[in-house]
Amino acid sequence: MNSRIQTLKEFYPYYLTEHQNPTSRRLHFIGTGLLFVILFFAVYSNKYSLLIAIPFVGYGFAWVGHFFFEKNKPATFKYPLFSLASDFILFFDLLKGKEKFDPGK
Repeated sequence: MNSRIQTLKEFYPYYLTEHQNPTSRRLHFIGTGLLFVILFFAVYSNKYSLLIAIPFVGYGFAWVGHFFFEKNKPATFKYPLFSLASDFILFFDLLKGKEKFDPGK
């Protein structure tokens, strides 16, 4: 990838190529799912100090997927906002069955 990606629409196909390992996708899904659990619990219980755990949980699971299963560098370092948005897109696509945990590659 020589030129800098300018839009989320351009970025998401690249993001999917960096998330082909089924275990990595599962870890991303778990991390993002736990992020929502923590967020809702913190708001519901008025324990906003729990929000500090969100980046550790979200990125922790994702980075284990990248470093140990994908064997690549997370796109977060180069495209932080597109990467974060794509994490949520992948989560909901997996939840809806639009994307698969095993892309068959």
